[in-house]
Amino acid sequence: MPKNQFQRMVFAFLTVVVTVHAYVFFSLYVVNGNSLMEANGTGSVLAAINKQGGVSMFGRMLPIWAIILIEFACAYTLEVVLGSPLSFKLASKVFDPRSTHPVLFETAVICATVGIMCPAMSFLAAWMYYPYYMGFSVVTLLANWLRLVCFNFPFAFFTQLFFIQPLIRTVFKRIFSNHQK
Repeated sequence: MPKNQFQRMVFAFLTVVVTVHAYVFFSLYVVNGNSLMEANGTGSVLAAINKQGGVSMFGRMLPIWAIILIEFACAYTLEVVLGSPLSFKLASKVFDPRSTHPVLFETAVICATVGIMCPAMSFLAAWMYYPYYMGFSVVTLLANWLRLVCFNFPFAFFTQLFFIQPLIRTVFKRIFSNHQK
């Protein structure tokens, strides 16, 4: 869909803005919400995060906006450097982009992107959210990484395929409709 490097960067930017917010919400509210509320004795996740002084990242408590900025920078860099180029190459090995129906080819690209980005971002998250106060162990890091992949992969697959990418493609078409004609 993006025709040049600028459009690819804009497409990646839009995708990562929506995706990072979705994953921070998923991680804090869905995966860890109950334990955060129980540990802090509050009735809401946001109150629990505020009571504990933020979210633990790199062994320090950071506000949610800092978490989103850090994850955005990591995700955008990975998407531009690895995710986008490799996913297109992987999809092109299976399907010919010139003769394959666009919906099928875009679906293959989305699936390849999830297959690349989910383990990569989960690995970075395993480092960023590692419980450093307990000391460091490679086995614990790898176990945390595998746990994150198991939680994130189904969420990533379904949200990217059925919500995020259709939304971003619609927004992208509206932004660049004059340039596409």
